[in-house]
Amino acid sequence: MSHNHESRCSGILLHITSLPSKYGVGDFGPSAFEFVDLLKQAGQALWQILPINPTSFGNSPYSCTSAFAISPLFVSPEFMIRDGFLEENDLEIDLECSPHRVQYTSVLNFKISLLEKSYTRFSRRVDKNEFEKFCFANTYWLEDFCLFSVLKKHFGGHSWSKWPEGIKIRNAVEKYVSRMGALVEQEKYFQFVLFRQWTELQEYCRNKGVRIFGDVALYVNEDSADVWAHPEFFKLDHNMKPVVVAGVPPDYFSETGQRWGNPVFDWDVLRENDYLWWLERMKHSLRLFDLVRIDHFRGFLAAWEIPASDATAENGRWQECPGVEFFCRLLKEFKSIPVVAEDLGVITEDVKDAMIQFGFPGMKILLFAFDGDISQNPYALDNHVKNCFLYTGTHDCNTVRGWFEEELSDEAMMNLENILGKKVDSQTVGEEMLVLAMRSIADTVIFPLQDVLGLGSEARMNRPGIAENNWEWRLLPGQWSAGDAEKLADMTKTYGRG
Repeated sequence: MSHNHESRCSGILLHITSLPSKYGVGDFGPSAFEFVDLLKQAGQALWQILPINPTSFGNSPYSCTSAFAISPLFVSPEFMIRDGFLEENDLEIDLECSPHRVQYTSVLNFKISLLEKSYTRFSRRVDKNEFEKFCFANTYWLEDFCLFSVLKKHFGGHSWSKWPEGIKIRNAVEKYVSRMGALVEQEKYFQFVLFRQWTELQEYCRNKGVRIFGDVALYVNEDSADVWAHPEFFKLDHNMKPVVVAGVPPDYFSETGQRWGNPVFDWDVLRENDYLWWLERMKHSLRLFDLVRIDHFRGFLAAWEIPASDATAENGRWQECPGVEFFCRLLKEFKSIPVVAEDLGVITEDVKDAMIQFGFPGMKILLFAFDGDISQNPYALDNHVKNCFLYTGTHDCNTVRGWFEEELSDEAMMNLENILGKKVDSQTVGEEMLVLAMRSIADTVIFPLQDVLGLGSEARMNRPGIAENNWEWRLLPGQWSAGDAEKLADMTKTYGRG
């Protein structure tokens, strides 16, 4: 078994980008530490975040150019000054930013310009001992990622599959490294500063008794350092283009299925390599986080492979994957694997068996608990199990209040009021759902902070299938107050989750 949760507990889901800060996006700076203090005050044991890797198009944390690196978005200017990497006057830059929404492009450019300035100063330092240690500890991925980032800029932002043949197939790596070594070194320095700040936040959480619950997207982007550096681990043709891509088959949500377009793992080659890439990835994730949610967990047991030339997911086929063998291999490295399996949607018996074998808890969503025949609905309260993570909603759902105001069917409304034994309105539904979740037999409950605050659909994080205006919502300074935290602490104690 992989978990010995001491007991019942609860936590908050809030991505780091959503924290307040003076610089247009939440980061690893002072407001993250203040948030941890409030979590502690509220009696919460877990802080769940989304992936923190560098994003590509659409700003989605699930669409990344590296499975290992951290996005420069998260660097804290305040702490760079405190640690002597920057001077106060380096921050005298006109940055127009909204406290309500993240404006990704301008903020990312601003953060990168600060990192570049501080590198100029750092490169003159004599003592680089800590930096060299970091580079050595991260050799598996760091050089490849940093070279990839530099080349991507050099080739005008084009995908690596469009780079000149020699560097596309990595014959000419030495030539480019000798030409661009200084820029590669600068990228390594960016990662050094980011990991240094992250480690400090991690330590702070540990000291406060708050565990960080991270997120690993199963697949990586085609245009990522991972696929460029290790093409042999993916199903690519002789031109380095995907033969098949990932997605899910047609279902209740979509007649044509979902074509995600990520390259699919070649598990036969991974197995011959003793699963090295995945072992490194999981070790890395478990150093960064106390426990890890694996998005699209069923993809470890079978992948829906869609011909790369197809526009929809209809003609895919299931291909078995050796997930069980891989997790057995991982158990040779770790006494237990603190993994939560994202098992929403249609889940087959082999996936359920694997979760039982390794003791991985799955997920339940309370917003889905009031539809159809309640006795058969797996999300309904009476059908919960102890070993699971219960959410009011996730980053892909509406907020509870938004759901109540915009999506709730008459039938679900009737079921909700029957279960509660009273009428609710948009002012009270949020708190009633919190109480329902707290009462569940589920060992762990997680609330998006938007639901704790009773916010409407304006505070929604992501609308799947819609490309614009996602991942932008931000908490305002003081919006979650000490008073709110005390109230949540009382509720947490009342239901034995303190």
